Amino acid sequence: MAVRCRNATRRRSSSVKRAAPLATCTKEEQRSVIRFLSSEGVIPIEIHRRMKVQYGDACLSLQQVYEWTRKFMNGISSVRDSPQPGQAHRVVTPEAIAAVESHREGKSPRNSE
Repeated sequence: MAVRCRNATRRRSSSVKRAAPLATCTKEEQRSVIRFLSSEGVIPIEIHRRMKVQYGDACLSLQQVYEWTRKFMNGISSVRDSPQPGQAHRVVTPEAIAAVESHREGKSPRNSE
């Protein structure tokens, strides 16, 4: 009788409909999934396997899943990338705009006396 129950369960679970794979996603969305599943005690390789089913080729690598699982277990809670040293910052000021516009017109801001 136990064998029948197992077979019946298998048949039932194979007919369960799944949601459509996620065609578009962000790294932050995937990291949120990693954070959630790792908080439930799911191991990184299982997290990656489950994510690969849904995200396909857009899925984060297994190495990234391990890395983010480690970060979350060490207390990091943000799913965003931290700023990197030397990363360019854009500063738009009226002076910078005027310098670019004058450069376009062939005038040098230094020589515009």
